[in-house]
Amino acid sequence: MAAAITRTRRATIVKEAADIRIRCQRERLDTEQTAAEIRRALPEVQQLEAWRLALGWSRSVTITQVKAQYVADGLLPRSLSDPMLCRWEHDPGERPDREYTVMLCRAYGATPAQLGLDFAEQVFPERELSSVIRYGRPETDTCSAGSREMVVHMTTAAGLPAVRESLQLALLADPHGSAEVAELAEAAVEHYALTYPKHPAYLLFEEVRAARGLLTDCLVTGHVPEQVAGGLHRNVGWLSALMGNLAFHLDDHTGARAHLATATAYGTRTDDARLTAWALGAQSMVARAENRYETALSYAERAVAQAPAGLPKAQAHAWAQLTSLAGLGREQEADTALAAAARALEADPVGFAPGRFGFDAAEYTLHQAESAIALGHHNRARAAAETSIGATALATPGWAAATLVLAQAEAPTQPADAAQRALNVLDRVPAARLRSTSRARLARLDKVLADAPATGVGDLHERVRALVPLIDNHGNAST
Repeated sequence: MAAAITRTRRATIVKEAADIRIRCQRERLDTEQTAAEIRRALPEVQQLEAWRLALGWSRSVTITQVKAQYVADGLLPRSLSDPMLCRWEHDPGERPDREYTVMLCRAYGATPAQLGLDFAEQVFPERELSSVIRYGRPETDTCSAGSREMVVHMTTAAGLPAVRESLQLALLADPHGSAEVAELAEAAVEHYALTYPKHPAYLLFEEVRAARGLLTDCLVTGHVPEQVAGGLHRNVGWLSALMGNLAFHLDDHTGARAHLATATAYGTRTDDARLTAWALGAQSMVARAENRYETALSYAERAVAQAPAGLPKAQAHAWAQLTSLAGLGREQEADTALAAAARALEADPVGFAPGRFGFDAAEYTLHQAESAIALGHHNRARAAAETSIGATALATPGWAAATLVLAQAEAPTQPADAAQRALNVLDRVPAARLRSTSRARLARLDKVLADAPATGVGDLHERVRALVPLIDNHGNAST
């Protein structure tokens, strides 16, 4: 094991690495070049630690980002800890296993060789490991030209239509439906739900609508076996729920209400309590966005009543009931709803689950933060928003939402910090990917900061004013 480094020296290394990173940013060097500069100036630093310092990440941020890779794949995160990462960075005899190597590379946007983990390429075939690390990841641009040739691409243009085409082929084989068609339709719903944040909303809307149309065409023939029809109707309901959520994120509230009402009707028809509760919760969300808080609370109470025990019940309490009560200023009842959500989660044997119809730690604490702001508790909101940010991946929709909520919490006392956070979101998230919910948060923040004589406020106002609409006056989506 390498000689121990004192705590004082470690603090000096972190400070000097941060200074080197700032210099490299001014010189427009990439992460790999920055890591090399850090190692050149600080020979005690090994490659794995140098890459983290080049990104400006603490170990806790790395752990959060690695966990986010698991969540993005629909997996439960492994228990990566600060001491484990410390040993991997400092002890040549300690190395992450293959799975952790893959997740570290994906989180850092690097190859095993760049992280000093090229031993993995000796144990596992280079082509195989590269494909696992890079499959479908936008950070492939950081690879060398040779590495890029081995990347297996899964893009919106290929992946989304392929799911719909598989459903279409199944229906060609069984035009009147079958158990296999119903199972494939359920898999399509799951795919759309789990990959929801990875695609532009307008493109995903088109694919979900096309998939629902295929099922509708099958059902209207009148020849679907009774034992199959129930499953197809249920999937029509879930696809309608997705369309409602997508319409909402595209700022089409009337369309969202129509699709979500359809989802509620199909949930009721098929006795799918989870679908019914989720669709009612989404209708509550739309009503809140329109400042119709009494209506939102009515939907929320119905969602709570319908939701099965465990995670769905927790989601209804936190996503719909808590936020509606907070918007009405009913603090004591809001606290009761939050406590009910916590009890429901504790009773769930699995706990949080990823995906559009799931409920995760980032969303849970985001609702707490927004409700705290509505009730005037900005310090409480800051803590919850920071927790939410820590549970998200950088530049994702969830990260943007939590960052903007944190900015709203900071606005009364730290207007310059709030403005810079919002500008960071605008720098990192393209306008076409900025959902209507984040745009609404930006507009509220801009209004609150309007008279604040703070750095960045003027820039933020101009950036918000110049935002390209999600859908223009001619019905064309932003690109």
